[in-house]
Amino acid sequence: MHRAEAKIPQVGQRAPAFSLANEQGREIALADLKHQPVVLYFYPRDDTPGCTIEAKGFRDNLQQFEQRGALVLGVSPDSVDSHCKFADKYGLNFHLLSDPSHAVAEKYGVWVEKNRYGKTYTGIQRATFLISPDGKIAKVWPNVTPDGHAKEVLDAIKGLAA
Repeated sequence: MHRAEAKIPQVGQRAPAFSLANEQGREIALADLKHQPVVLYFYPRDDTPGCTIEAKGFRDNLQQFEQRGALVLGVSPDSVDSHCKFADKYGLNFHLLSDPSHAVAEKYGVWVEKNRYGKTYTGIQRATFLISPDGKIAKVWPNVTPDGHAKEVLDAIKGLAA
């Protein structure tokens, strides 16, 4: 699968719709999250070093996100069961959404061809989208460094009207 043509939604565009199961198996749909900022972050895999650092950053700053009216959602291709274990292990206090078919990752242009140790495969490009209360993309971080990322996103939310 060649995803070179995949396009990451740009600032000002309507955020692609989605409905995915969270760590408890409950469906979360973007259409139900109107009138509040949504932080939608894509990460490759539960309980791996970089993904854990990133998740803990959002966990540790969640109260500040909530004070700004924002909802944090993490998305990976992992199963609901995997998300449940990951959330329990690290006390994650926000929703993790399961995208096993990577359909939502494809809509957001983050299901890409990768290369590791000379082997080519497809997977999630670590990226974050800040969706404004009107359902449009307010900011995009296309290649995220996990450490300190939650603070970057928090700073960006300060400029949004909830």
